[in-house]
Amino acid sequence: MPNIKSQKDRVVQSKKEAAHNKAIKSNLKTVVKKADAAIDSNAENKDAAIKVAVSALDAAKNKGVIHKNTAARKISRMAKRNNKAAAAE
Repeated sequence: MPNIKSQKDRVVQSKKEAAHNKAIKSNLKTVVKKADAAIDSNAENKDAAIKVAVSALDAAKNKGVIHKNTAARKISRMAKRNNKAAAAE
């Protein structure tokens, strides 16, 4: 535990930031899994699920929770899977 006041404040801030980032990442994983499941089952709401997932990925990227290339990769792979599923119909 730090003795310097500013470092004590940083410990509190970093815990708060970590909890915030964890909540965003957890929600991100949930919406991405829902979108993947919708693509796999060819659900009628898959376009809406993909739109929500892409939006969540962009929001996490803009907040600095995930790297921009990670977001781009996940969006690209999701679109690729969706296009492949649509072509198989």
